[in-house]
Amino acid sequence: MKVWLGLLLVVLGIALGFYVGVWLCLIGGIVQFVEAVKMTPVDAWGIAFGIARFFLASVCGAVSAMVLIIPGAALMGLHKP
Repeated sequence: MKVWLGLLLVVLGIALGFYVGVWLCLIGGIVQFVEAVKMTPVDAWGIAFGIARFFLASVCGAVSAMVLIIPGAALMGLHKP
């Protein structure tokens, strides 16, 4: 039972990492950047946050994935201290 729960956590961690990294940060950062540039008075904060989201997408995706992958691996017995 612990192995199945660990496997479920690992799969959910991978899915969460892809969602946060690709959809929220990478694509969301590009969309935020484009929308901030299209505004009539250019929104400097929107441009800055869009660029920051774009460049930190891999870090955010990896951290959010590891939140579930590490406990899942520990439950499966793959992570020995």
